[in-house]
Amino acid sequence: MPRLASKLGVRPAARPATNLAAALVAGCLLLPPGLHAQAAPAGAASAKESPPAPAAPKDFSVPAKHEFTLANGMHVTLVPYGRLPIATLSLDLRTGAIDEGPQQVWLSALMADYLQQGTASHPAAAVAEAVAGMGGALSITAGDDQTSIQGAVLGDSAAAFARLIADIVQHPSFPESEFPRLRNDRLRQLAIASSRPQVMAQDRFAAQIYPDHPYGRVLPTEDALKGYTAAQVRDFYAHNAGAVRAHLYIVGMFNSAAVEQAVRDAFEGWTAGSPPTINVPTVRAERTVILIDRPGAVQSTIDLGLPVPDPSQPDDIPLQVTDALLGGSFGSRITSNIREQKGYTYSPFSTVDTKYRSADWREGADVTTNVTGASLKEIFGEIDRLRNEAPTADEVRAIENYVAGTFVLANSSQAGLARQFGFVDLHGLGDDYLTTFVRRVYAVTPADVQRIAQQYLDPNKMAIVVAGDKKTVADQVAPYGKVVQ
Repeated sequence: MPRLASKLGVRPAARPATNLAAALVAGCLLLPPGLHAQAAPAGAASAKESPPAPAAPKDFSVPAKHEFTLANGMHVTLVPYGRLPIATLSLDLRTGAIDEGPQQVWLSALMADYLQQGTASHPAAAVAEAVAGMGGALSITAGDDQTSIQGAVLGDSAAAFARLIADIVQHPSFPESEFPRLRNDRLRQLAIASSRPQVMAQDRFAAQIYPDHPYGRVLPTEDALKGYTAAQVRDFYAHNAGAVRAHLYIVGMFNSAAVEQAVRDAFEGWTAGSPPTINVPTVRAERTVILIDRPGAVQSTIDLGLPVPDPSQPDDIPLQVTDALLGGSFGSRITSNIREQKGYTYSPFSTVDTKYRSADWREGADVTTNVTGASLKEIFGEIDRLRNEAPTADEVRAIENYVAGTFVLANSSQAGLARQFGFVDLHGLGDDYLTTFVRRVYAVTPADVQRIAQQYLDPNKMAIVVAGDKKTVADQVAPYGKVVQ
């Protein structure tokens, strides 16, 4: 442990000499020949060494990057980083749920599944074998605003992996024979998701915050999913995939010149396509109580929250600090209250869920059914307390340490750094967002935290969703507004 602590720059705790003598007497510690234990001098056991003062916070050091744009509009970012001979590649494509219509929920997810079924010249098995031969793995996932084709390979295979990704996005085979299996897989996932109270609550919460918008549609109907065809997925991809919507990030150890040439050669023929869809939602912020009946449930799932500023707004970082202090960290106030003190729940949490030019703050908890109302009372009590009284400087500094620390930790890996670059570019945050993040976190004051709570976390504008046993829960939630189902 001392050796590991030294590598991390942490001073190992001093062990009193009396412990050494006691260990020798007990026969638990053997010393080399010629070395004898000595009795501890009087008063040594009570001597204490004060820990060193913490160093001043430093800005996050972002590795140097090389960026260029192809003639077709595709953006590329190369970031030499790390000491292991590994490279992470991530192609972020600006399409996903944002391009789905009301009857197309999960169509982008099916598109991501379908893209993994091979190319015109390489069937799925050949693609998988090629990636495995590079010492890596490939994944394709669709989100609200982006679809990511990504993986990590040995550094000397980075150019070959870039060429493979180029083949996948430009020449997907979309085999008709594979589509029924993929659709059935999604039907099974839907059956599981629809039975989970957390997903039920998330579905209703999103619909309340983002009415009549793709961000507000979490689950498709079974009939809609059964009705999707391979032709629909191909058409969705053809309309929404193109070089002008793509940004390739390559982070790690690789031959920069060879990789850049491979990227230029492999992607320069990709059709530009249409620009990204810009569809900023009209959000709804109003007190609404939604009760999802789960007869006989021994727990209630609570989701409550409202729209808040998105990452492009000046209050984004103060909001992150406020969220961590209120409910977004293990040491947060709501967690301390309803988990540690009251024992109502095991793992409450809050989060700021970000989308393009939109965001929402949400507190979630699975609580014992008979304390559903009491849990709401405590959650809103903590929100009101923060709105009425600024936290102490010590509490804010402890939370700032947490926010800054998790930020640096999240960016310490190749994949984490690639995700962070993608986040910055999606939201148009500028090159200094990463380098000044830690500094701006520590600049947040107790007054800032109270102001954020007052300005954005208004309980009277929060949607409340409860999935639980109606006969037990209805009267408990009634004080918070008219209940709808």
